[in-house]
Amino acid sequence: MKHAILGAGGVGGAIGALLGKDGDDILLLLKPESLARHPESLKLVSSFGSFSTPVRRATSLAEPVDVLWVTVKALNLEPALEQIPGDGANIGAVVPLLNGVDHIPLLRARFGHDRVVPATIAGEFERTAPGQIVHSSPFARLNILATGRERLGGVLERLRKAGFACDVYEDEATLMWSKLVFLGPFALTTSASNRDAGGVMKDGEWRRKLESSVREAVAVAQASGATVNGEKVLGLFKNMPDGMRSSMLKDVAAGRKPELDAIGGPIVRGGKTYGIPTPVTEELMRMVESRVPQAA
Repeated sequence: MKHAILGAGGVGGAIGALLGKDGDDILLLLKPESLARHPESLKLVSSFGSFSTPVRRATSLAEPVDVLWVTVKALNLEPALEQIPGDGANIGAVVPLLNGVDHIPLLRARFGHDRVVPATIAGEFERTAPGQIVHSSPFARLNILATGRERLGGVLERLRKAGFACDVYEDEATLMWSKLVFLGPFALTTSASNRDAGGVMKDGEWRRKLESSVREAVAVAQASGATVNGEKVLGLFKNMPDGMRSSMLKDVAAGRKPELDAIGGPIVRGGKTYGIPTPVTEELMRMVESRVPQAA
């Protein structure tokens, strides 16, 4: 298969490395200023194995591909799409692995409803240098909507063999919100407190904020039509590795603009739509903003 990856960071790099290892053709779509310094390979260091795989590089998509993986940060999505000319008629499937839920309508408006396959990914992936990817969490999970079963079934099977947990969801709201009800509270509490997962769970006050924000997110998700279980979500935090950090926490620590609107925004906006109070989520978002003034 031929894959193009828009966003050669931790997630895109890991997907590219794993699929390229098996012989698939991997094309990284890079910014012009990044092209010269990005190597013609991806190196993945993971509990699944450590290896390098060759890749090709370009600044725009000018050839047919079976899958376009969209793995940029949500706040960079619109400018990144300028690297994809036209309506993407030469693309078999567009698979976005962004945080949040609001990117799906935007991509469908650009590429058409049927070409976009909603998907989510979970795990701690980080680019430590151009082409250098570290997967530090003991798990990785990629889930897709059933509309992509035929086009991506072989990809899921290969990722399962590599160590990923992969599922196919029949319901889009459940697929997308199942991640956000976990990620939103996790990202916001770790970033607001400047603590990793263990630091949040071991501190009574921060743990209560986490639990309250989970309940707010779950209430909004259920009102949005998703089938999610709040107690199950809370149980996931009890088994999470102590040292795990959210990408938002890493962004805040590095002085980068965090994905506040993509991650916390749908919960707050959904709360207003359905008349569900979200005071803890809103408080956490303000606290994160205060830690990165330029994000306000």
